[in-house]
Amino acid sequence: MRAVFGLVLIAGLALAGFAVYMAKNYISGYQTELARANAAKEQIVQTVDVIVAKKALKYGEVLKPEDVRMIKWPEKFLPEGVFQTADSLFPDPKNPDLRRVVLRAMEPNEPVLAIKVTEPGEDAGLTSRLKRGMRAFTIKVDVATGVSGFLRPGDVVDVYWTGEIPGATVNSRREVTKLIQPNIQLIAVDQTANGDTAEASIARTVTVTANSQQVAALAQASSTGRLSLALVGAEDDSVAQAVEVDMRSLLGIEDKAPIIEEQVAEQKQVCTIRTRRGSDVVQIPIPCTN
Repeated sequence: MRAVFGLVLIAGLALAGFAVYMAKNYISGYQTELARANAAKEQIVQTVDVIVAKKALKYGEVLKPEDVRMIKWPEKFLPEGVFQTADSLFPDPKNPDLRRVVLRAMEPNEPVLAIKVTEPGEDAGLTSRLKRGMRAFTIKVDVATGVSGFLRPGDVVDVYWTGEIPGATVNSRREVTKLIQPNIQLIAVDQTANGDTAEASIARTVTVTANSQQVAALAQASSTGRLSLALVGAEDDSVAQAVEVDMRSLLGIEDKAPIIEEQVAEQKQVCTIRTRRGSDVVQIPIPCTN
């Protein structure tokens, strides 16, 4: 009887140990899966709805609802100026007076941004490129003054003026080249405001955006001399300082002190007296009293 009791006890202990072992393995596996699920949850990127272009869109095209579609976009990397609802992009799709026009070319699946389309009802002309308080002013250029045809709408240029500065006399006039307007943005080249063209062309005119004071300065400069443009680099955020060059400074010639005409006349004036010596009349220089 005791042997049977001992066998039952041993069997019970074995079963209890096996149950503990199985429970331990189950709990360990559950904890591993729970940690794996938490790690995967942390890697999940939160997304939001964003309107993107369904096809390639070019400058000047009218944007229509069938040209765009909605996709998921990472919320953490959301560009500024995106449209997240169809109503915000198309207030009234059936009203042609509220249409939007493409200002910058877009590729398929590229987000439609506010800076790439006009406001509802606006045209894609220059007026949509002008900020509040700014004006459009046109400058005549040629192959030399227009950077050999490499100017594009959206580029930034420095404007230089070359002309004569009047002096006190005709001989004192001098021709100089001076930086008059740094960092002026182009909004059109000839009759196009599309900055996506890749071909270089010799422009006859460029249109810049400037405030009223700058427009007055450019108008005065263009009527009194020659204007030249210098292209500024795309990543150059510096502003050129005052620059003025004339022939003397270019060649390193120092200016001499001006001679006053009265001083020259005084140096040339000679006072004399006449005296007779026998049959000869002799002029003797004397100091001038006046």
